[in-house]
Amino acid sequence: MANQKHLTQDDRFKINTMLEQGASFKAIGRELDKDCTTISKEIRCHLVYEKTGCMGKAYNSCVHRFKCDRRLICDPCTSRRNTHFCHFCKSCNSKCPDYEQEHCPKLNRAPYVCNGCTDLRRCTLEKHFYHPVSAQREYLSVLSESRQGISLTENEARHLDSVISPPLIMKGQSINHICTTNRDSITVSESTIYRLIDYNVFTAKNIDLPRKVRYAKRRVRKHLKVDKSCRINRTYDDFNAFISSHPDLPIAEIDSVEGKKGGKVLLTIHFVKAEFMLAFLRDANDSQSVIDIFERLYWELRPDEFTRIMPVLLGDNGTEFSNPSAIEFDREENQRTHVFYCDPSAPHQKGSAERNHEFIRMFIPKGTDMDGLTQADIQAMMDHINSVCRKSLGNKCPYDMMEFLYGESILHSLGCTKIPAQDVTLNRSVFKKD
Repeated sequence: MANQKHLTQDDRFKINTMLEQGASFKAIGRELDKDCTTISKEIRCHLVYEKTGCMGKAYNSCVHRFKCDRRLICDPCTSRRNTHFCHFCKSCNSKCPDYEQEHCPKLNRAPYVCNGCTDLRRCTLEKHFYHPVSAQREYLSVLSESRQGISLTENEARHLDSVISPPLIMKGQSINHICTTNRDSITVSESTIYRLIDYNVFTAKNIDLPRKVRYAKRRVRKHLKVDKSCRINRTYDDFNAFISSHPDLPIAEIDSVEGKKGGKVLLTIHFVKAEFMLAFLRDANDSQSVIDIFERLYWELRPDEFTRIMPVLLGDNGTEFSNPSAIEFDREENQRTHVFYCDPSAPHQKGSAERNHEFIRMFIPKGTDMDGLTQADIQAMMDHINSVCRKSLGNKCPYDMMEFLYGESILHSLGCTKIPAQDVTLNRSVFKKD
């Protein structure tokens, strides 16, 4: 399996050497343990264009260069060989009115460069080369630029400011105290908050942080927002082992659906057996909003009903699910569910929910701003989705299957309504107000 590490300078020199030997992208990829598309992208992203001639001939990429009989285009002539035709002069292409550029057809296909080309000694066209030194220099430059600046959207920065600046920093609370006591609402590290304040993104300024003004800048150990210890005994292998021991327990898959980056976001709860999905609108994609929703469902459904329909939750590795203990246990430390995580970059492990998200995208395409929607709009959307007949359910709809498995009272407690089959609508018209 190809490794996911970045190409090193030695790798780039190896690519250059194998290109000069005429090796294919697949051969280079096997040698470096990379996918052939990685090699192709590397070469095309770091092309060097050179307008050079060949031995005894100046650069000339005109399609008429072999049959051109023009003389003395320049007046006076600047060429040392003024008795010969103009196509021998290096100024021919820039001054001739009949100039038409010719491109080498070999550059339109792999390997896209002139490295290792056997026609270099007699070619006067524009050349494309791959140089490992310049490629490494461009790579380091892009890597440095990508790590600079602010990685938050305007809406995300405004949400953080509303949590941090006016209510807490202005009271004299330290950044460490704020991050410790609000870890489910703050999705960035302490150093990021200091940097945002330093960039004047927040209402609070450096002058509002007495210790920052008092002490010189010092190095601190990097703090990761998501503590990986929360996944101990909650991995996908642990999930499979738990389900093997409790095969009769129903599974609910949880996930987030984003619209516009930094705006409102949905929490979805998908009941796998019934293919029934709930969706809840949240102002921000943080852990606290997820905890609040499960806390509300726990008391609205009553603890016995909650543990009956959601004994096992399977989610991804997002920061919104980074506090599993607050979801698993109620305020009196009674366990109400079990939380497990999929493997990183493995959405197929909760494929049932991912497939059902396709219905949501019919209403809310990627990049759509959800700030104008309400929970009533989202509930109407899910009522239509849950009323669509599914072939996998024997042409029954998820609403009917949920009613069959858990009873009609559960659906009424969740505020769900079945839409008549002829009235089911799968587009944004359900959001239109009278």
